[in-house]
Amino acid sequence: MDYCACPFCHLPLPAHEIERHANDHLVDEELSRDLQLAHEMAFQLSTTSSFTVEGDSGIRERPECSESRAYVASGAFAATDVDEKFCSLISLQTKESFYQIEGGLMALLRNCLESDPENATSLLCGYVDHFESQESEDVGWGCGWRNIQMLSSHLLKQRPEAREALYGGSGFVPDIPSLQRWLEIAWKLGFDTQGSNDFDGEIYGKRKWIGTTECAALFRSFGLRAMVVDFCSMEIKLGIKENVGKRKITQVYGPIDRFLSRGDKKSTCKDSAIPEDCSYSSIPNRNAQGTGVIVDWVWNYFSGNTSTKPGSRSVILSEKAPLYFQHEGHSRTIVGIQAKRKRNGMQQYNLLILDPAHRTEALEKSLKQNFGWQKQIKRGLHTLKKTQYQLCFIDPGIASVEEMDQLKTLCGIHCEL
Repeated sequence: MDYCACPFCHLPLPAHEIERHANDHLVDEELSRDLQLAHEMAFQLSTTSSFTVEGDSGIRERPECSESRAYVASGAFAATDVDEKFCSLISLQTKESFYQIEGGLMALLRNCLESDPENATSLLCGYVDHFESQESEDVGWGCGWRNIQMLSSHLLKQRPEAREALYGGSGFVPDIPSLQRWLEIAWKLGFDTQGSNDFDGEIYGKRKWIGTTECAALFRSFGLRAMVVDFCSMEIKLGIKENVGKRKITQVYGPIDRFLSRGDKKSTCKDSAIPEDCSYSSIPNRNAQGTGVIVDWVWNYFSGNTSTKPGSRSVILSEKAPLYFQHEGHSRTIVGIQAKRKRNGMQQYNLLILDPAHRTEALEKSLKQNFGWQKQIKRGLHTLKKTQYQLCFIDPGIASVEEMDQLKTLCGIHCEL
């Protein structure tokens, strides 16, 4: 057998193992540099009252406030004992590149809704960037990450407290590999242990579907109050219980369905018993049936449970964040809802949805021309044909130190279809 000496440590090794051994030295060297950078950043955070970060519009000063200092002391991001991966990722994460629409996509959508000849009322959230799936990167599996990016774009623009907390205060939306690393850190911190076990604690570099539970765990790890709402038909619920009793396996399509089928492992809260860590929930109209429960919930959510009624105004801007909307095989982002009164007096609802599968440039063109955008964005009740849906919504504010441990266990609100 031929032997060669390692060029780094000069250890004699079989020739067929020398390349792998040498590469390990390079990885260790890179990790050592990252850890040194992490310790330097941790020292700077603990000794300075402010620091600069690169945001969407260049370098800005980020003063450290008492609220931020209290959150850092919670242990999730403590400067003295933080996991080195966290500090490294603040510096090493990459900003997502995307097609930017001049003036913003939501401004174009608002103009189209206001010029709609139909007598309709629309509830619309604020700023949202559209992130499309890329043919060479994530088509077929990355929709969940793209929706997280859309939610992040809103939070970074509309909620100052979220901008300070998200992604180490970077001020930008990270790319998918960086988001995967942030989720792994969330799992290491103890957020959604069951979900972490489903992926063996590793997601970076893997083309695996994620769902609402992963979205909630990621945002919760930054102190944001993310909640999951489960819309499930009684037939499906009974089927799951019967299958469990007969030791049959329910067909599972991905993490979202594993969440739905393991009710004994994750707590699910009825809408009459909202968990303490949930400061808001939209209770459906008891008269709503089937998938009408979903649109009723979404209307209540964007209206903020106020007395807003269809026909009152053309477009009403909501203070609510977009919704992560999941069903079997795909996920999208709900940015609003439209309602119009039909001649028979009934209300007709359309969800206003941004789909990662659509091309941003084509969407911009149709909105500017006010032609064809309805087919891409409007989704009526008749299109909701699945038996299971989930939403993830994010309440305002940052969790207190006491709340952080509670947020580690995901608790969903159940609404029967």
